[in-house]
Amino acid sequence: MAIQATQPYWSELARPQFPALHEDLSTDVCIVGAGIAGLTTAYLLLRAGKRVVVLEKDEIAGGESGRTTAHITHALDDRYFELEQLHGILGSRYAAASHTAAIDQIETIVREHAIECDFRRVNGYLFNPPEQPLDILTRELDAAHRAGLGAVTLIQGAPIEFATGPCLLFPRQAQFHPLKYLIALANLIVEQGGHIFTHSAVSAVRGGGNAMVTTRAGARVHAQDIVLATNTPANDVLVVHTKQAPYRTYVLAFAIAPGSVVPGLFWDTADPYHYVRIAEGDIHDMLIVGGEDHKTGQEDDGALRFEELEHWTRERFPAAGAIAFRWSGQVMEPVDGLAYIGSNPLDASNVYIATGDSGNGMTHGTIAGILLRDLLLGQANEWAGLYAPHRKTLRAADEFVHENLNVALQYIDWIKPGNYASADVIPIDCGGIIRDGAQKIAVYRDADNRLHTCSAACPHLGCVVAWNNTEKSWDCPCHGSRFDAFGRLVNGPALADLTRVNFS
Repeated sequence: MAIQATQPYWSELARPQFPALHEDLSTDVCIVGAGIAGLTTAYLLLRAGKRVVVLEKDEIAGGESGRTTAHITHALDDRYFELEQLHGILGSRYAAASHTAAIDQIETIVREHAIECDFRRVNGYLFNPPEQPLDILTRELDAAHRAGLGAVTLIQGAPIEFATGPCLLFPRQAQFHPLKYLIALANLIVEQGGHIFTHSAVSAVRGGGNAMVTTRAGARVHAQDIVLATNTPANDVLVVHTKQAPYRTYVLAFAIAPGSVVPGLFWDTADPYHYVRIAEGDIHDMLIVGGEDHKTGQEDDGALRFEELEHWTRERFPAAGAIAFRWSGQVMEPVDGLAYIGSNPLDASNVYIATGDSGNGMTHGTIAGILLRDLLLGQANEWAGLYAPHRKTLRAADEFVHENLNVALQYIDWIKPGNYASADVIPIDCGGIIRDGAQKIAVYRDADNRLHTCSAACPHLGCVVAWNNTEKSWDCPCHGSRFDAFGRLVNGPALADLTRVNFS
């Protein structure tokens, strides 16, 4: 089985074709982004009687929803004892209730429409590495119980090959094949009268009385309400981006004999942390292991991260066979551990965002669909304050200052030399930053030895982009915008490509 470098296990599934938008339209709600947040929102609004248009710059699940490992869980990446300190006991209870409701919502959609997406309920297990004290688990157990998760228990070990030691059992979590689910959701949206347009990148968003979304091709969608479900909001210049930070996470999929590892979700509390699940296949099962995160654009050591992940896995799972797939994804980490879902701060009240998945994208994305449906219909939802994008979590002030100081330090790159003295020494199929007077140039040498040159300034807020050799992309170390080797936009918050420049 050949390695498919930086391609997710799910990517082998063919995706349905939808047209690009070439004419102006009017609708009740225009949703930008066809990942789990955008498609769930569209589906639930259609069921409530709203007219919906979905715009996607690539294809269905072409962004981070297609690069997930699809843990569907209320065992959150940020511990409940931390959430309780940040948001109070009521906040932690709402967090537990909303993520539990998201699991149930996914199951309801799967069952109602008989979606074949390998959905199954599995147990989740949280364990410590040997060097960490047990009190992390006991504190989390107590906090989970206070949050209303009374079924969580402390057990002597997870049912896997290596000795985890004591761990927390979170019963009735879930997993699925994310692309099978999202493709089915997209088809349901169209069957119910919604419209989906792919390869329709957005260039402008305007809220207010004449709300409108404009695509790069010049087509316009007039709407009563607009939802930005683009992993990170491309319409927001600064406010939300000061409250979250982009991280890259790494994933390996190992072929294993069917049934050789018990299906379940497994997480450790290490730093960097690791997460594990099984995907069942016809010939092989897949042991999917992720972790080894770092700030986007601030490290270029993906090969080392994959090596560390492989070493960690093979030490613990003797059943792990050949590496079949490897990939990375982008996680938006909010300063206080929970997503931002609701009206966009300092914007018109009819412009909504869903961002800050914090490593729990499948449930946060589904919560976004439930909560945004209620907000747009004018219905009360007790979670609204917890996820409100304008919230200020005073107890997260230190993290807010730390992350924004980190962003400010990235602008020092403008006074540093490039990481190559000359374009002549940039290897084939690699990129590098060259200084040209006051300019910094992003230079990529392709497989045919041709140079492709762009301004290294991210069009979002002018940070100097960095080369990511693992994904062959230019990544912004400030707010996570990403561009392919030729400078074409991959991920926001930027709305434009890197500017092409002549360089000799």
